[in-house]
Amino acid sequence: MAEIADSGGGGHKGGKKRAKKQSTRIDMTPMVDLAFLLLTFFVLTATFSKPKSMELTFPDPNIIPEEQTKIKKGVTFLLTKDDKILYYEGEFRDKDDDKGKMTVLQELSFSRDAKNSLRAYVLKNSEEMHTKILALKKQFEADQMPDTTYKRKVREVKADKESFTYLIKTDDKATYKNVIDVIDELNYNAVGKYVMVDLIKPEFDMLIAKVGQ
Repeated sequence: MAEIADSGGGGHKGGKKRAKKQSTRIDMTPMVDLAFLLLTFFVLTATFSKPKSMELTFPDPNIIPEEQTKIKKGVTFLLTKDDKILYYEGEFRDKDDDKGKMTVLQELSFSRDAKNSLRAYVLKNSEEMHTKILALKKQFEADQMPDTTYKRKVREVKADKESFTYLIKTDDKATYKNVIDVIDELNYNAVGKYVMVDLIKPEFDMLIAKVGQ
């Protein structure tokens, strides 16, 4: 609050009455109290930033790498230089045999506008899973099942043996950004089964033959 303080009495000089000088003093106590109240409010209501992390699943190190390629309901992504992403479905074969023909690598694009975009490909593979999850969501929103049951059934749908399993493999020329982009697309499409796996030599040889050194 402001106070007006007198500077002292004025006397007479030459028969004239001298005006009293006045000074203004501002009391800052209410302002300080307000500042501390605002500071306390923001400290109590602020949301502190949390470190961002991404969960990655790695296979059992005791599993032979060649055995990791024998997934019938699987898709393997091979990431390499120049933002290239190639893939093949099912088991890997470096030559024709009595079980099937030699694996042929197909190419996808990170661009969402491309006809062979990664997002469109994963979305197509996940269509049946999305239909089941959407049906569960409608039941949940209609109060036909509790929250815990809904989450459990969604996890079961994602982990169903009929759902695709995605293997992500990279060579030494691939970038971390491309790996993160692939995982983001899988998470966007609610894919529940994906894992980081090392390249085997036959895959690497086929990759080099496809894209060059």
